[in-house]
Amino acid sequence: MSKYKLKTKSGAKKRFKLTATGKVKAGVAGKRHRLISHNAKYIRQNRGTQVMSDADATKIKSYMPYA
Repeated sequence: MSKYKLKTKSGAKKRFKLTATGKVKAGVAGKRHRLISHNAKYIRQNRGTQVMSDADATKIKSYMPYA
């Protein structure tokens, strides 16, 4: 058992959630401002959340050691 506790990156805990199977879920980028320059298809397809790629997920999981 380790003597020290690891800190969670506070930016990561606000932006990412883990699914029941251990995948990392995040909000889709490009939905905050300047939406008038995007067409309706772009806005519609980027609704909701997305599952991060495996390469990104391993990096994000290292930021959240107890998640």
